[in-house]
Amino acid sequence: LPSGFVSVSRLSLVVVQSAQMQPDTHVYMFVCCVQVQDYLEPFRLSLEKLQEVSARATPDGTGSNWRRHIWGHENFLALDLGGTNFRVLHVRVVEEEQKMLKMDSQICAIPQEMMLGTGEQLFDHIAACLGDFLVSQDLKGHTLPLGFTFSFPCEQKEIDKSILIRWTKGFKCSGVEGEDVVKLLKEAIQRRGDYDIGSVAMVNDTVGTMMSCGYRDQSCEIGMIIGTGTNACYMEEMKNVKRVEGEAGRMCINTEWGGFGDDGSLRDILTEFDVVVDETSINPGVHTFEKMISGMYLGEIVRLVLVRLAKEKLLFKGQTSKDLLTPNTFQTKFISEIEDGLENAQNILTKLGLKWDDVDSRVVRLVCDTISSRSARLCAAALATLANRIRVNRGLDHLKTTVGVDGTVYRKHPNFSKELQATVRLLAPKCDITFLVSEDGSGKGAAMVTAVAQQHVCCCSSLFLLAAHKTTLNLHLTTCCVSMLH
Repeated sequence: LPSGFVSVSRLSLVVVQSAQMQPDTHVYMFVCCVQVQDYLEPFRLSLEKLQEVSARATPDGTGSNWRRHIWGHENFLALDLGGTNFRVLHVRVVEEEQKMLKMDSQICAIPQEMMLGTGEQLFDHIAACLGDFLVSQDLKGHTLPLGFTFSFPCEQKEIDKSILIRWTKGFKCSGVEGEDVVKLLKEAIQRRGDYDIGSVAMVNDTVGTMMSCGYRDQSCEIGMIIGTGTNACYMEEMKNVKRVEGEAGRMCINTEWGGFGDDGSLRDILTEFDVVVDETSINPGVHTFEKMISGMYLGEIVRLVLVRLAKEKLLFKGQTSKDLLTPNTFQTKFISEIEDGLENAQNILTKLGLKWDDVDSRVVRLVCDTISSRSARLCAAALATLANRIRVNRGLDHLKTTVGVDGTVYRKHPNFSKELQATVRLLAPKCDITFLVSEDGSGKGAAMVTAVAQQHVCCCSSLFLLAAHKTTLNLHLTTCCVSMLH
């Protein structure tokens, strides 16, 4: 069907769902929705356009099987830092013969002022939370190996040396970009002086998610995060990894696909609202794809659209509120809640100080649905690219694989996962993809990588590639060119 037909159908559905309204209200609503259509149309991407996006994201092939035996050690620590909260974990083998792991964890918040403060403040806070956790687990005095999931673009020099290229996802701590984050963590622990850690293995969150899900499903070959930010990794044939000797086996590639479009390749599908979000962010010009689809930015895109519609007198009778006009007050979680029910929409609009009627609440839900749908479909386009690449690399007519996935947007939005999976089936019809939600996040996977490093110290040169902060996938982005291993 033509893309316009889909749009009109959605608008008509809004009218049909309002059957109890007075006739004159019906007329007003239809006229209002047709005008709203003009503002939402740029967010609606046809299948043909998604195929174009997928084609632009095709890797150019520019790394050892990651499933290794982790048994022989009993206790591991993990830190999982990638958003406004971070987790500290204690992972241990409780039944070696049955290969059972047990995990205890604690979530620690990172205040907004600390995200924008100094690096020393941030790592001192992390070290303090880790120290408190060790006390709660009765581990003070034990020197345990630690897996460190640090979900920001880095250049990984060794398994325990990773240089931050730039902050994303709202972080802007001074004195960290260009520095080794493992060294900064160890220095913070040394400043405390009341505990120590053993060897450290740096792991990207997507790799940790894939490892964690791969523990349950051996066919898991893609890891994907759709939360505060977004990223993915996948298993590449060694023969296609140009900078690593040998052709046997496979290697994990961290795509850093949040930076897709930084070279302008997505310019034709950016809306005026995307441009504003980018220009007002703390890192304008980078992580274009992430700003279109991740939880850090979706709420702000919706807010900008609502403000525009109100100014055009298509919402709230042309009135706004202080809260609606304040950047970042419309949280991404509101999108999930609003799409879950009109009553939620009405409660949220009231909290934002808005005077609404039934038409307003339905149009707001339509806006949320449109923008979250675009997010899911764009994510599906990138994921289909990876699945198709794996299939073609192996010369298969059909591929059966599993995607390990995590992130609050995927987990908590009522329709996101369904929309994403349906779109992937359209874009990758020769790939049978199972989606497995990570039960334990990426922290458990980080601990597993640490265990591998402990058992295979002599193989660290390949293991730090497994840890996978920066490898040699080029999604036709200048960003990924910078991120290649040297």
